[in-house]
Order: sequence, then C-alpha cells, then structure tokens
Amino acid sequence: MKTRTLGSQGLQVSILGLGCMGMSDFYGGRDEQESLRTIDRALDLGVTFFDTADMYGPYTNEELLGRALKGKRDQVVVATKFGIQRDPNDPAKRGINGRPEYVRQAVEGSLKRLGTDYIDLYYQHRVDPGTPIEETVGAMAELVKEGKVRYLGLSEAAPDTLRRASAVHPITALQTEYSLWSRDPEDEILPTCRELGIGFVPYSPLGRGFLTGQIQRFEDLAADDYRRHTPRFQGENFQKNLDLVARIREMAVEKGCTAGQLALAWVLAQGEDIVPIPGTKRVAYLEENLGAADIILSLEDLARINQIAPQHAAAGQRYPEAMMGSVNG
Repeated sequence: MKTRTLGSQGLQVSILGLGCMGMSDFYGGRDEQESLRTIDRALDLGVTFFDTADMYGPYTNEELLGRALKGKRDQVVVATKFGIQRDPNDPAKRGINGRPEYVRQAVEGSLKRLGTDYIDLYYQHRVDPGTPIEETVGAMAELVKEGKVRYLGLSEAAPDTLRRASAVHPITALQTEYSLWSRDPEDEILPTCRELGIGFVPYSPLGRGFLTGQIQRFEDLAADDYRRHTPRFQGENFQKNLDLVARIREMAVEKGCTAGQLALAWVLAQGEDIVPIPGTKRVAYLEENLGAADIILSLEDLARINQIAPQHAAAGQRYPEAMMGSVNG
C-alpha cells in the first residue's frame, strides 16, 4: 500500500483511508459482522487510516471501530470528529457546538468508545458560528499538550476559518466533500490548504456511492437511506446525474476499470497532499476501491475526464437546503 503525508507536521497514512460512517448510520442496512470483516480486510491490505465520528450512530460507529482495532491500535491512524450534537430523543435534530468545555467533554467520550488513550487526528466536524474558531482550536490544542490528541483537523471550514485556526495551532488536515461531482474546493479551499501546509481529506469521493454506477433507480436506496432526501438523488436531478455516470463508466470500460475506480483515481491524481476516504461496509467494494491506487491517468485522460465532469456538472445541491448552511463555515 502506497502512503502519503497529510499536512506539514508529518502524519503519514495509507494513500486511501476507510470511511466507516455507513457501517452504522445514514445509508440503510446494518451488518456488523460484515463491517468487522471489512475493517479486518482493510488492515490486511495495508490501509492504516480509519475515519469515524461521535455523531455516527450516534456513538455506535466509534464503538464498532474500537472493537475492530483492539490489539492493533499501534498499526493505524484513527481519525474522529466532534461538534455535531444529535438530540437523544430525535437523532434527526442536530446542533453544532464548538465551545471549549464541550471539546473536552467530547474527546473523553470518544476516547472511551474507541478504547484508546489517544486520537491520532481530531477534527471539528462543523464550524460553530456561535463560537470563535480561535476558542475551539485553542481547546483542541490543549488536548495535544496533554497527549490525548496527536494532530488537529477541521471539516467543511472556509479559507478564512482555516487561516484563523492555523494562527492558533497547526492544522494537519481539512476534510471536505470532493469528487467528480463536487469540485468546489478547487476554487479557494485547496489553494488555501496548500498555502498553509494543510493536507486535504476528501469525503464522499464516490459521490455517496452514485459515481460507482451501482445506484440506477431511486428505489435502489433503502427506505431509511438519507440519500433519498438529498437533491442530487431526486427527480430530474437523478436522471441527469445518471447520464453523467454513464459517460464516466464508458471511459472506465476503455481503461479496464470500474466507474468508481476511475472516479477515485481522478481524486488521487489531483495532488500528493490528498488522501480520500471512500466509505464502504462490504469487503468486495473495499477491494474494488483500493484498486484505484494502481490506476495511472495520463494528461490526456485527465483532460477527457475534465470534459466529462467539469465543475458544477452534477445536478442539484450536495445537501438539503437546511444543511447547506453548515458547510464551508
């Protein structure tokens, strides 16, 4: 397994990580044994970078990952996140909390659930508009001093927020959605990360599974799959995005790979400072995703992909309107 370095502080991880969210939440269907097999297989294949968050479940995804990594903790880089609070009576209701006292409360919970005494990469999951970023990152920096956290990250943070945060403590990684149908970070976010020496971790690099071509009908999504409520999976947008995937698949066939592998290879080709974390809960899809690391795209290939999927090629917003206000904060 090839490796890459995130940020300028020297955090080395596998070239592709494993996003664990779908094992416990949001995408419908739970199979804990298959999820555990998927994590075990990832370890066997050299994946060292595992991504979770306290709000996935909520809480159960950290517990699952902690069980899976028991006895193997020193072989891996564990990333988790805090800051999105879900109502215990109605998990669909959420708030954002970046207050310093909550940072400490959250990390203690994550450490316990993960069964570890330190977190390698600790992200603020969403920027709290009611708390200055300097205060949140200041509290996170205290955790580094105490040895409870090794490196700090932010998720869905705007360029100015990154600059202000970096003035308090080095930020190792920014996690933001980035794929062939979510290319907005190319405008300002990626250049800012490179200016500040911040690694870039794309989540949903397969467009929430859509770019794999496995989703052909709205009915392919389970009844409790949150993607049913996402604009890109609805109405006319769904068909327009299917047409986009068909063009990607056509090129993938010519390259001798799957549509998903081509989409991941494109993300990897955008820079050595980029480490995508495609999520899956199945061994077969994990193995397919990891195959993307061996695909070489020529300049001609990249130019063709850019024609197929230029910026703003996807139809519809990436989140429902109510959630768009919390991204790029």
